[in-house]
Amino acid sequence: MLKIKVPTVVDVWDEVKEEFLSGEEMEVIMEHSLKSIADWEAKHHKHFLHNKDLTKDELIDYYRCMIVEPKEIKVKDFFRIIADHDTMQKIADYVNDPYTATTFSEAQKNANKQTGMSRDTITAEIIYYWMVSLQIPFECETWNVNRLLTLIQVCNIKNTPPKKMNQRDIMNQNRSLNAARRAAWGSKG
Repeated sequence: MLKIKVPTVVDVWDEVKEEFLSGEEMEVIMEHSLKSIADWEAKHHKHFLHNKDLTKDELIDYYRCMIVEPKEIKVKDFFRIIADHDTMQKIADYVNDPYTATTFSEAQKNANKQTGMSRDTITAEIIYYWMVSLQIPFECETWNVNRLLTLIQVCNIKNTPPKKMNQRDIMNQNRSLNAARRAAWGSKG
C-alpha cells in the first residue's frame, strides 16, 4: 500500500481557470494489485503486465485504478497527484518494488518457464486462474501484485516434483555419501 499526501497547491497552471491547481490537502491510498490490473484491463481491453506499448495516458489511468481511498476522487484532485513529479516517481518506484525478500535461482526461473509461469501475455484472468489452481484465496487480489506473483511462483516451485537424476548423478551422489560415511566412521573401506 502506498500513502501519498497531496499538497494544497500544485505548481501546475490551469489554463481554463487561469490559476494554479489547488484544493485541500488530502491523503490518497494506492495499491498495485490484481484488482487494480483487472479494472484497468476491463476498461482498456489489453494486458497491463509486461506491456511495453502502454501510452502515458494508459499508465496514468492505471494509477487512477490503483486508488483505494478515497473511494471517489475528483478529476482536479487526481490531476494534482499526477502533476507532481516527486509523487509520480514515488508511484513508479512503488509499482516496480518486488515487495518481497524472496528471490529465485536460475533453475527455479527455468522451472517456471516450463510450467507456463513465464508467458508473453499475462492477463488478470491468467493470474486468477493460477490462484484457483493453487488454491490461493481471492482475498489476495488486493495484495501488491508483485508479492502475489511471487507467491504463485513459490507455490508452483513447491508443487513441482523433483527432477529425476540420471544414472551418472546417482552414482556420483552415492560415491560422495559413501566417502562421507567412511570418514565419519574411520573406515578404509
